[in-house]
Amino acid sequence: MLRDMDPTETIELHAGPLTFTAHARGEGPVVLCLHGFPDHARSFRHQLPALAEAGYRAIAPTLRGYEPSSQPSGRRYFLVDLVDDLRAWIDQLGQERVSVIGHDWGALVAQAASALIPDRLRCVATLAVPHLRRMEAAWREVLPRQLRYSWYAMFFQLRGLADWAVRRDDWALIDRLWRSWSPGWPLPPDERRALHETFALPGVQRAALEYYRCNLGGLVRGGDARRSLDAASQRCSVPTLAMTGERDGCVDTRVFDHGDWRTDYLGPARLVRVTGAGHFLHQEKPQQVNAELLDWLRQHGGG
Repeated sequence: MLRDMDPTETIELHAGPLTFTAHARGEGPVVLCLHGFPDHARSFRHQLPALAEAGYRAIAPTLRGYEPSSQPSGRRYFLVDLVDDLRAWIDQLGQERVSVIGHDWGALVAQAASALIPDRLRCVATLAVPHLRRMEAAWREVLPRQLRYSWYAMFFQLRGLADWAVRRDDWALIDRLWRSWSPGWPLPPDERRALHETFALPGVQRAALEYYRCNLGGLVRGGDARRSLDAASQRCSVPTLAMTGERDGCVDTRVFDHGDWRTDYLGPARLVRVTGAGHFLHQEKPQQVNAELLDWLRQHGGG
């Protein structure tokens, strides 16, 4: 249980043979909060209390692979697998539809779910990662800063070397990513220790890198990698709030409105840029981000 999130419950969610620890708070329409990399469910420690107070059942699961009990026997970390996990959680919670807030990889899961299970979603909010159509447009036109920012995704394809580099010097590479992705905002020491503890759990480091290897490194092979990215690239009919930090050092904020971003969405959509925030905007500017999330949920989340 998170010390600063009482009275938060620790619950278990299931998808097939996998078990997922989740932090939950409040009662009402369900909002699932999906973390990214290099992160864990504590990422939403500022959002769960605000959502609960506003009348929602807020749940932050630990994503596939980020604890030993949720690591599959094979390398199954494709977006389609993560959407299957999401669908199983919705069923277990006895819900027809839920709202989803996703940060980083969690945002891509939300995008893929919008294509694969739109009937199970009330609305989504994506933090820090734009619709994949914007990313693809930026890559085609070679946005120089984004090419530089994305070095780590290519580096993680180097099995063995990348794994060694991530864990050496007490997770110094993870600390470096946080500093460069959210410049000028230091991760609180207690949170840094908790994050290191998560990555030190058996199998977690490998699982986290497999997200990049399955969904990006497998493109030449097609199959589930292609299906995953095709789903995340579809125009979205689910009401979507897209949020970006003005100072994001991982995804250049200009990618969000590169070209006509409105063409990515068939349903209601809003783009919000948070001044003075980086990649972890929901931790850096929780009051502003929470206000935007709650306004969106009031309109589309059944609250």
